[in-house]
Amino acid sequence: MKHAVISCLHANLSAVEAVLGDIDRQGIETITCLGDLVGYGPQPNEVVELIRDRKIETCQGCWDEDIIDGLDACDCSYPSQLAERRGHMAHQWTTEKLTNENKEFLASLPTSIRRGRSLFVHGSPNSQHEYLLPDMDAFAALERVEMSGADTLFCGHTHLPYVRELGNGSIRVNIKNASDREREDTKMTLPMRRIVNAGSVGEPRHGGVNATYVIHDDIKNDVEIREVAYDIDRTCEAIIEAGLPHVFAWRLSNGFEFAELAEDASHVCER
Repeated sequence: MKHAVISCLHANLSAVEAVLGDIDRQGIETITCLGDLVGYGPQPNEVVELIRDRKIETCQGCWDEDIIDGLDACDCSYPSQLAERRGHMAHQWTTEKLTNENKEFLASLPTSIRRGRSLFVHGSPNSQHEYLLPDMDAFAALERVEMSGADTLFCGHTHLPYVRELGNGSIRVNIKNASDREREDTKMTLPMRRIVNAGSVGEPRHGGVNATYVIHDDIKNDVEIREVAYDIDRTCEAIIEAGLPHVFAWRLSNGFEFAELAEDASHVCER
């Protein structure tokens, strides 16, 4: 059986529709969503309602949590004070636009989903806000997976899709007692574990403009990272019409996060 894992939809209806269409065309019926249904994008209600209508099992992302608990819940880092102000503006805008029913749905989401030996989270098993970056220290990364009791940890939050295999090695620990006469070597064998990051459907930051998600084959235990093109202009225009910062549209059309000088609307959707 194959199942799809999607993450970081960020109120981008065009991207979500394109990815769900790609999943449907492959005949995949099981979909797990790793959260961040809202934030930055112009269609928060439409995206939440689509996930609800499709009955897609979803865990709570950091934006989903922050909309419910307020900005004080967020310990995510921003690249600059300017970016932080934009983020707060998007938070306020999204809070005002979301219906009470959709807010209740976001509040009801679990922080993790367990299926067999797989665990699905937004950021990490510790927090929706923790980034498991692909170059994270190997032992720290292995600890996140091992302590969660999973063989494979599916996450999002970074907007960077990747598959990282950890383990199949060993650590030797030399223990010296107080008398300095006896030594004991302890060897620990590390299990093979994996971290799979689904990237982002609604706000790719991997250097490309296509939405990303992953497909996991439960039988072969293979993971495929897929990219899906969508109507970026439609989303960019909706961002501008909504009065959200123009830079949100600019970076969608360029596929990365850092766009501090892109305030001029003439930059929007130039590809």
